[in-house]
Amino acid sequence: MTAALPYANGHIHIGHLVEYLQTDIWVRFQKLRGHECRFFCADDTHGTAIMIRAKKENRSEEALITEMKEAHVGDFAGFGIEFDNYGSTNSDENKELCGEIWQSIRDAGLVKEKEIEQLFDPEEGIFLADRFVRGTCPHCQLENQPGDNCDNGHTYTPTELINPVSTVSGATPELRKATHLFIELEQLHEFLNEWTQSGEHLQSEIANYLKGHFLGDELRDWDISRPAPYFGFEIPDAPGNYWYVWFDAPIGYIASTWEWCKKNGQNLDDWWKNPETEIHHFIGKDITYFHTLFWPGMLKTAGYSLPEKIHIHGFLNVDGEKMSKSKGTFIQASTYLNHLDPSFLRYYFASKLGPKVDDIDLNLDDFQQKINSDLVGKVVNIASRCAKFVANQNLSETYPVDDGLFQQGTAAGETIAKFYEDCNYSAAMREIMLLADRANQYIEGKEPWALRKDPERADELRDICTVGINLFRQIIVYLTPVLPELTAKTDALLTEPITSWDDSQTPLTGTPVNKFQHMLQRIDPQKVAAMTDEAQSEQTTEEAVPALDLSQWNDGSKALEAEPLAEECTIDDFVKVDLRIARIVEANHVPDANKLLQLTLSLGGGVTKNVFAGIKKAYEPEALVGKLVVCVANLKPRQMKFGLSEGMVCASGPGGADVFLLSPDDGAVPGQRVH
Repeated sequence: MTAALPYANGHIHIGHLVEYLQTDIWVRFQKLRGHECRFFCADDTHGTAIMIRAKKENRSEEALITEMKEAHVGDFAGFGIEFDNYGSTNSDENKELCGEIWQSIRDAGLVKEKEIEQLFDPEEGIFLADRFVRGTCPHCQLENQPGDNCDNGHTYTPTELINPVSTVSGATPELRKATHLFIELEQLHEFLNEWTQSGEHLQSEIANYLKGHFLGDELRDWDISRPAPYFGFEIPDAPGNYWYVWFDAPIGYIASTWEWCKKNGQNLDDWWKNPETEIHHFIGKDITYFHTLFWPGMLKTAGYSLPEKIHIHGFLNVDGEKMSKSKGTFIQASTYLNHLDPSFLRYYFASKLGPKVDDIDLNLDDFQQKINSDLVGKVVNIASRCAKFVANQNLSETYPVDDGLFQQGTAAGETIAKFYEDCNYSAAMREIMLLADRANQYIEGKEPWALRKDPERADELRDICTVGINLFRQIIVYLTPVLPELTAKTDALLTEPITSWDDSQTPLTGTPVNKFQHMLQRIDPQKVAAMTDEAQSEQTTEEAVPALDLSQWNDGSKALEAEPLAEECTIDDFVKVDLRIARIVEANHVPDANKLLQLTLSLGGGVTKNVFAGIKKAYEPEALVGKLVVCVANLKPRQMKFGLSEGMVCASGPGGADVFLLSPDDGAVPGQRVH
């Protein structure tokens, strides 16, 4: 099993976790069923973005990706996601495999050279990918748009942008030619059509999408190389050119497997060239194209096994909308772990995930209700209502009459297993909760708390609790892929570890019961609020920033009431402040800063100002590049711990996410004075 490789340019957030939890649950289920199942993943480490970030942070790419890998591994471990091996695409194994697979593609006659025109940053000396160029849309004249499509839905190439600007340096890019290497995917058209349309390897909606959007026409050549400078592996037979990140990234699946094989005395071919081994990929729908066309083509050409199934999922919304930093719903994995039990998210995602490619929604109110109702009110409630009455005793030596409840749970096992196998976790959770409902109804009807007062009915009480505890344990077996921590607590209660799906088929008798310990606490709404507050605004206090003193701002609707006008000044006082039109030519996050963005302002004539502005909660850096603003150009520079701030940008608003930069009308140009 593999999950898509997380890119080493950012931290794991709860949107990413949909995939890794989906995969981890499937892997745990397979292992519980007795199958030998291995879960491999790695950090995706190459590309221009890594190179640019490392340069800005004044460190090597290797140092950057090492740090990010440690952070990723820590986040995954916090959510109980267990990999058999977690590698890196920058490994020696990956480099060697890239060379082998590339040679196979060369030998098959699939590679051709083609000269292309691409925008080039003359200051940085690099060719610019679409996301590193912004300019005016050639169709609707919307300004400050990325290099491939505008906010109004028009598509174009970066070379068609009006007044393009490099987001890397702020320079005006030049159109230059370079020779790139391409894979002629059209030569594999017949194979790809057969493989994708077989009905065996892809969800039907994915197969239909590929048929309608790609396979109905000639497949375009795949640009597989990037010229230096580029952080990645240099192509051996094309010096000065590097494999594009999307070439070496999926090969990282094989490389991570190889690392594990070396550590465990295994043969790589037994896993990737063996018809008796199934390969399953779990990915998001945004990378469908690469995994369903390029990747099978590469594997087929190089003689590797093809995936048995590619499981594709949708995106995560929070409260019905895309995750939002300003609303506190763009939640990092580490932020969640600061406040809430990871088991809660594992179960909630499982209760939402089905076999289709639909997006899922994390509704925070529903999240609290479902966890409190299902896990605490239903599942754990069974154990808490029974175990305390037989603590430090043994269960009944013979399994009591239970109105057929345990047998009903046994019969449900294969249905639940089929749901897991089909990635229909939501249906599995519903089936399991039906078992919990029946168990609670049984206990409610027997009222063991009433029997404890009558010593003569001690055996009856033990029988009732024996049934309740066995129904609880049966449910926990079925929940083990989703809630491994709850399984561990159940093992501690009963001293009989759950090791197999078959543990659900036979009740325990005569088993000692330890003292019951609380297994799960209800979700405290204040913890959810604290999590979203932290996601929206870090609680640490930063040094005041001259660019925007947000602490002095209040609700804009009551601005004059909350902050009266300052005392009168003369025209002589006013003209001391040199307000100028400036263009933001670069905008970056400030490492370890919670409110700040670093802005490079161009005042025209080659004059630039470095400014730290407290607008991080309101603006994404990439959305600011090219924007005209009003700046205080003659503010005395101030040395801050992040660097020297040489000016101030003007804005309105109450602060936080509600900050609005002042922009001039069309026609204003950098350097003009504001009167």
